Amino acid sequence: CQPVPKPESRVEVCELNPCPPRWKVTPAGPCSSSCGLGLAVQLVTCVQTLHGQEVLQEEHLCPVAEKPLTSVPCVIRTCSYEWSFSEWSECSTSCGNGIQTRQDFCLSSLTHKPVNPLFCRHFPKGIVVRGCSAGPCPEQGGTQSPGAQLHSVTPATHLPTAAAAPEHRHKDLGVPLSAGPREQTKPSGGEEDTAKRSFLCVCGNLFLNATGIINMTGVESRDCTVAIGRPLREEISVTILESSLNCTAGEILLFSGRMMWRTGCRKLPQSLINSRTNTLIVKQRVVLPGNGVILQYNSRTATRKYYQDCDQQLFGPQGEIVNPVQVPAEGQGVVCRTFITVAPLQRISIRALNADLGTEGNQTHFNYILVRDVSTMRTVVFHGKQQFLWQSTGSQAEIEFHE
Repeated sequence: CQPVPKPESRVEVCELNPCPPRWKVTPAGPCSSSCGLGLAVQLVTCVQTLHGQEVLQEEHLCPVAEKPLTSVPCVIRTCSYEWSFSEWSECSTSCGNGIQTRQDFCLSSLTHKPVNPLFCRHFPKGIVVRGCSAGPCPEQGGTQSPGAQLHSVTPATHLPTAAAAPEHRHKDLGVPLSAGPREQTKPSGGEEDTAKRSFLCVCGNLFLNATGIINMTGVESRDCTVAIGRPLREEISVTILESSLNCTAGEILLFSGRMMWRTGCRKLPQSLINSRTNTLIVKQRVVLPGNGVILQYNSRTATRKYYQDCDQQLFGPQGEIVNPVQVPAEGQGVVCRTFITVAPLQRISIRALNADLGTEGNQTHFNYILVRDVSTMRTVVFHGKQQFLWQSTGSQAEIEFHE
């Protein structure tokens, strides 16, 4: 084109239809929590581009269904606390049998400084009282000092117990259930070993019957934990029929549920504990052999509604969790939860096989999934179509599907 004259370059202004208003999101601000799950706030505005510039518009001009969230979940780092202990004290007696004690502290793993013990209340804690021997007393000629002997307490034989009854297994769940009340009989001959084994296998069981009696006396392990589970819409009440716990030696009974936490040792017999929900964990910590408690539990319809209609409860060794199909009411966010409870000695693994956020078919849309480890109260967030494998540190977990 060199021989041909080149025309002058020109720029002409054209008038096209303005772009429709759209949502504009600014970067999220700082996380509301320094550790663990928090919320970050992001500014969402309705803007329209006019003559090359963004002009702020009223929100109703932008599509309401497409408005992004103003708060998004965030996790900076995992919160972590742990129990720490002082050195053991000297033996309480100069001769014979006595006890040693030590002080416990709840420490932050980030600052390594003591914090409020409530932060550690869901973590297992080592014993703070133990037996010790300072050698024979001279005035006793090599025998134990008076008042320092360890006594084995035997429960009254007239009390009914399920520990000596045979175990029953649910055909679907495959976990042991508590037997109904029956009178305790004295074993003879080969029945003695069977009765002893039934006492020992109470610990670590999940009881799913509507009522039963649990005998936690005479167990070999110092920490004995049992769990009681019922369907949603029910709550559990426990009556302590008998207690031989030695409070001065640090023996204790602990009740924990989703909405309650209670410990005690003194004045336990005939006391009543209400779980307020459909699950309850009972942990017994003994120091002296033979001590323990005998419990009777019952279930009834819950006096207050503590669950959503789309919530579900799972027991047993395995199961499938499907995000409930439910259309939330206008302007009302529905959080659908799945509660999982297994035997105290077991742990939970959750694998996400499919997470579909498609707009077709009978699918419930969610922005993120929360998985909570109940024993540590730590929460993990999974987004969108992310597939994951999660494992618990305790025997209870909760999953929330957030709209």
